[in-house]
Amino acid sequence: MRETDVRTQLAAAGGDALRVLVVGAGVAGLSVAQLLRRDGLHPVLVERGAPGAAAGYVLALLPVADPVLDALGVREAYRARSTALRRYRARSRTGRVLREERLDRLVDPYGDYRGIARGELLRTLAEPGGTVSHGTTVTALAHTGSAVRATLTTRGPGAAGGGGERVEGEFDLVVAADGLRSALRPLLLGKRGTRVVDTGWDGWVAWAGTDAAEDDLVEETWGAGFFAGSYPVLGGTGVFVGGPRRRTAARSSRFVAAVRERLTDTGGALGRALDAVAAAQDPYRWPLTDCRSSRWATGRVVLLGDAAAGFLPTAGVGAGMAMESAHVLAAHLRGAGAPQVPAVLAAYERQQRPRVHAAQRTSRQLATLVFRRHRALAAVRDLATARVGLGTALAPVTRLLAHPPPTPRRDGHGT
Repeated sequence: MRETDVRTQLAAAGGDALRVLVVGAGVAGLSVAQLLRRDGLHPVLVERGAPGAAAGYVLALLPVADPVLDALGVREAYRARSTALRRYRARSRTGRVLREERLDRLVDPYGDYRGIARGELLRTLAEPGGTVSHGTTVTALAHTGSAVRATLTTRGPGAAGGGGERVEGEFDLVVAADGLRSALRPLLLGKRGTRVVDTGWDGWVAWAGTDAAEDDLVEETWGAGFFAGSYPVLGGTGVFVGGPRRRTAARSSRFVAAVRERLTDTGGALGRALDAVAAAQDPYRWPLTDCRSSRWATGRVVLLGDAAAGFLPTAGVGAGMAMESAHVLAAHLRGAGAPQVPAVLAAYERQQRPRVHAAQRTSRQLATLVFRRHRALAAVRDLATARVGLGTALAPVTRLLAHPPPTPRRDGHGT
């Protein structure tokens, strides 16, 4: 994808039947921008961050993402940059292996289930080309009745005091895909328009090597006051180690040492995860919170992805649902003219919001099971985990896979 200035993007979008601004070049924003480009539009794509996608964290991507990958013609590139997730191993609060099951038997009937670094997914989505303006934020939005006027502020190189050029543009649609801590969401909904669920836990993401015999294995240890997970990606493993925030306030190496004292078995992927987090110089810190917006669409502005409904990582479905929502939104917009946009956005929200909220509830329910502080409760959970199959725990997710969202009519009004 080519870096360019905002004025160049505005000029390209000016002749479109639907002038679109996409705020945020993460998974959701990049997906919807590329889908709209496939339909012949020139959406203005802006991102507040700097160019160059870092590895970030690992994504276990469910088949709900497949329609986007297919529509953009990047399925093979995605497979080349990811690895298949075929097995799941659960360990007890002491590190003892409780059970190992086949993930592929649950998911393969619906499509690919693969591990990929977030940066690699962004590079894959960007492969069809297009333009983006980094270092750019939306500092004001105003509905004018027939359009939305946006003020864009760019951080130019060497700008004094961190300032930059201010550019105004008029759009028929603004897609706010600027993440869990969206700056646009409060502008639309106010301070009380979002409900945040804070588990009180956080932790660190790091990268480790892998064993060739375990390069398709997801492994999780659900402890008493800690959690450790290992998730394969191409050529390595993304790992997470975390616990209650009052305990993770210490250095990661200190927290890992405390976890080791509670374990009787630290072999294999578990040991590699602990070693990687303890040794990491500046591991990515992940606060385990989510959010739910009171509404998604306001006039000609719509929230997308984490800005609309952010996910806890416990069900591994957040990124996939963001991509699915981008696909559904693009399908609703196909064939729509500027006057239809508010009705189209309302139809999109009616269709997709219940589905996203169902997936979010699954993540929250799993969080209450995973994030346990007390040993007695963790012991009861170990007994249940040893007896109950993975199919039962993932039943809500497989129901989503079995019933994909309907395709809206091409007039842009939805089904």
